[in-house]
Amino acid sequence: MTKQPLIAMTGISVVYEGGVRALDDVTLEIARGSVVGLVGESGSGKTTCCRVLTNLVEPTCGTVAIDGVPLAEIIGRGDLAFRRRIQMLLQDAVASLSPRLSVSALVEEPLRIHGEPVAEGRVRISELFRRLGLPADIGSKYPHQISGGQARRVAIARALVLRPEVIIADEPTAGLDVSVQGDLLNLLQELRSEFSLTFLIVSHNLSVVRRITERTAVMYLGQIIEEAPTPQLFKAPAHPYTAALLSTNPSLDPGRRRARIVLKGEIPSVVNPPSGCRFHTRCAHVQERCRTNVPQLRPAGEGRQVRCHFPLAGTA
Repeated sequence: MTKQPLIAMTGISVVYEGGVRALDDVTLEIARGSVVGLVGESGSGKTTCCRVLTNLVEPTCGTVAIDGVPLAEIIGRGDLAFRRRIQMLLQDAVASLSPRLSVSALVEEPLRIHGEPVAEGRVRISELFRRLGLPADIGSKYPHQISGGQARRVAIARALVLRPEVIIADEPTAGLDVSVQGDLLNLLQELRSEFSLTFLIVSHNLSVVRRITERTAVMYLGQIIEEAPTPQLFKAPAHPYTAALLSTNPSLDPGRRRARIVLKGEIPSVVNPPSGCRFHTRCAHVQERCRTNVPQLRPAGEGRQVRCHFPLAGTA
């Protein structure tokens, strides 16, 4: 029997006023305890996916389920209970922390909102600060008095204080020095095990995704066009867009470097997307069928799914 995913997005579409189709038939499953990456160019729909998962955007059609229970039903039982289960780490950690509150007040705030005893929570917060490698006096400081790396760790403490099941991390290493990035990624991997967390990592940094995730979903113009175990995806992309995206990722191993694939043209508008395959206007392998027939996301072996009429069939 197939184990039920913790999160299941099925056939999700989000259409805004004016016909802007931010998401189109997005299906994605996230297993409990896994780390899944979500990548794609700016405007591909990654942020909208996160907003749907956190109930900040209601899908036009399709369903989101958590442990098999529809999100609408969970929200109906109480929004605060749902908010405990899924927390977000925003890209700009400093900007996400109110400058008017001390670090202690910032991390205590979720406890107050959810009606938890703050006195008991402070013991948990103190332990979180210690576990996250923050100095003993960090609680008395304000966001402008701490470093970018410390701000990331404070944001993590704020997210963990409610004991969530899922962390959605938007560009978790953006703006950090390489050495600090490595420390932060190691920390996230450790926290995953210690706190039984499930992660969705949204990033432009393909090296980060390759290092920390188990599966990766690739988005283009509101659709998931490939989803696969991360090692297989990086070794042998099946979708021409994935191949082009990965060709921009530098490798220190000469034997694993790919020739840079330069895509022609600009990303089409989501207001008026191309007919057929949305990528056909930029694809070097385009055929007539691609211009007229919409490809479906379908299995392609090795636990992979691809939305392409003529996948690259695992060529590296």
